[in-house]
Formats: sequence, C-alpha cells, structure tokens
Amino acid sequence: MTLYLGVGSNLGDRRAHIARALEALPAAGIDVVAVSPLVETPALLPEGAPPEWNRPFLNAAIRCRTSLGPEAALDRLKAIEAEAGRDASARWAPRPIDLDILLWGDERVRTERLTVPHPGIAERSFVLTPLVALDPTLVVPGLGKTVLELSRALARPIPLWMGIVNVTPDSFSDGGEATTWDAVERKVDAMIEAGVQILDIGAESTRPGATPLSSDEEWARLAPILERLVDKLAKVPLAPRISIDTYHADVARRALDLGAAIINDVGGLTSPAMLEVAAASDADFVAMHSLTIPADRAVTLPPDRDPVDELLRWLDERRETWRAAGIEEKRIVFDPGIGFGKNPLQSLEILRNVRRFHGTGFRVLIGHSRKSFMSGLTRQDVAERDLFTLGASLQLCAQGVEVIRVHDPVAHIGAYRGWAHLLPMR
Repeated sequence: MTLYLGVGSNLGDRRAHIARALEALPAAGIDVVAVSPLVETPALLPEGAPPEWNRPFLNAAIRCRTSLGPEAALDRLKAIEAEAGRDASARWAPRPIDLDILLWGDERVRTERLTVPHPGIAERSFVLTPLVALDPTLVVPGLGKTVLELSRALARPIPLWMGIVNVTPDSFSDGGEATTWDAVERKVDAMIEAGVQILDIGAESTRPGATPLSSDEEWARLAPILERLVDKLAKVPLAPRISIDTYHADVARRALDLGAAIINDVGGLTSPAMLEVAAASDADFVAMHSLTIPADRAVTLPPDRDPVDELLRWLDERRETWRAAGIEEKRIVFDPGIGFGKNPLQSLEILRNVRRFHGTGFRVLIGHSRKSFMSGLTRQDVAERDLFTLGASLQLCAQGVEVIRVHDPVAHIGAYRGWAHLLPMR
C-alpha cells in the first residue's frame, strides 16, 4: 500500500528530529519512497496559548509503502513519537516530532482512532505544499480535487524558494562571484541555513549578448562544482534539491546521472534531445518560455496582444508535445520566462496576472530577480534591484506561486517569515 505521511517538528533541532524519524520508519515496517522539501510555517495555536508555544514548525510529506494495516501503522508511528520524547497528552505544546497519516492510497478510513484523509487536509498549507512537491496531481479521496487545486484555494500560500548559484564569469548581475568551490560553498551554506529548498546551479549565462557555450564547455565549467556539491549535500540531513539551469540535453543527462533532481530548461523543454532526456527520467523539469536563447531585447511577443494569452496558447501547444513524448505533466513546472521575449510592460503584466496560469494544472515558477524589466523603475545597482525583487516576491507569494527563483533567498525567506506570521491563522 502506498501512503503519505506528514512529519513536523517545532522543538529543539527540528531538522535532526525529522531525520531521525525518517530513519526509524523502515524498522517500523514503513518504507520511505520519497521525501518532500522542508517548509517552515507558524504554529497553529489555540486561543490563550502561552507565548513560548509560538515556535515555527518544520514540515515535510513522505511517500511510503507498507504491508501494515492503517491502525497498525498508526501504532508504529505513535511509538516513534514516544521514543523521540513526544508527550501525547500535550496536543498543542511544542513537540520534537509529529507524525500523521495523511493519505492511505485512494481509500477512506474511519475508525475511533483514525480518520484518513487527515481531517483538515484541505485547509492546511503546511500539508498541501509538501504534497504538491511530491505529486501535484495527487487526488484527495472524498474531495475529488488534486492537492495542487486545494493548495491554490488557500489564503496562506507557501512557496518553495529556489536560490540562484551562478558559476559563470558573465551572468548579468553576479557574474564571477561564485566560480570557485570555496565561493560556491559559502553561498550554499548561507542558503541551507536560511531554509532554501532548491539550489539552482547555472554554468552558462543567457543574458542579452552572452556568448553561447557548447555542451562540453558548459559541462567542463559545471562538473567540478556539481560533483563537490553532491558530495557535500549527501552529508546534510534533508538537504535542498539540486536544480541545473541548462538547455543542453547532454548536460542535463550528465547532471541527473551525477545526482541533480531538477532540470531548469530555459529552452522550454522543446528540443527533441531534451524531450528524450525528460521521458527517460523521473526528475522534475522546468519548462521556461523564451523566444531566443540568449535573450534578445529586440525580439518580443507582439505588443498588441495580451502576453498572458500568448503564453497560455504556447503552453497548450507544448502540453500536446510533452504528452506525445511520454512525459508526465506532474513532473513539469511552467516558467513564463520574465525578460525572455517580453518587453518591460509585458513582464509586469505577466507578474500581475500569475493566477491566470493556475487553470493550466501546472506548477508555476517565477524567475524575476534583478531582471531588466525593472530598468525604468529602479537604478541599476544590485541592492535596489534586490529590494524591488523582494517586494514583487511577496506579491507573488500572495498569488500562490509554487516556486520563486531569486538571487538573495536569505533575505527573501526572512521577509516571507514576517509576512506569513501576520496572515490570519485560519
């Protein structure tokens, strides 16, 4: 039986508590198949709760398999909680570990001790966001809606943060900052500490005027960094996922073989070679809309047409190609490609109307950080563009964007935490 568990901790070393719970599951007869990224959320508290209970949770979802029955599995989970020091009588107090059965295949379970799907699953972003990361097409029995649909209906959206790590000498805003392993490691350490869920590694600039690289040239630049990053993250409990920013199919294939989990294809998952890589893989692929690679400011969408309509038409056309190639839509994340084939006004129009992409059924990634559409609104310096990016990011959070890709995720996560703690709790 395939089941989905929710795991959370808001006491002590939260990441370590969750890692130990995952390690304990196989011995309890529950095999771990996949683990979502960790998300941090404010604690749900009853009225009159003492202030010291207000400790943010780290949460994840786990896809598992077991031959146990639902109540037997529940007993094993409660034993793991007790072993970790959980006081079962203190329902709302901070706790080292919290394990819940969220879904039990496509079944509905109702006993005196257990209700599955988990009560409140449709109202809890800290449950739905991790489930969306595992499988956005997952349908909740009895509700008839996918976890992605349910997540987008909530007032408390939780994005995944993708931190940009450019190992290029010529990227438009940070070229040359992280071309050595020592520089990359410092940046990565700060991102891990902040709670970044995805590290997006790029070895070729696609800014306007950039010189294209061959796949071999890109790999020669990327491989030494990627190899050391994979080794490093293997020692980090519940580490961020590695994404590779490339449009070269050979680079994507090599990166996946080495340990990358996501391919961020600025070519829009259009080349036959990249379609083959995606079809042969179980990784997620980001499909970014673009008109030219590298970006060319002279080539844009028609100025007399609605840019969102144009992107929706493109996405419908690509969907048929992806289906024909045998690529599951649940593994595709759509990026409208801010600044790639859009003038500044078109980019702003797209950012204002991200919700219009929700009806497509695809998760949405927005990469707006420091881009040229800001030129008439900010000065060129990085600090001012980062402030503008941050303000835009919070509006994108409010629109329910699933993945937000930025150069300074440490500042963004800090600002998001403050924003999230002021939202209504229910």
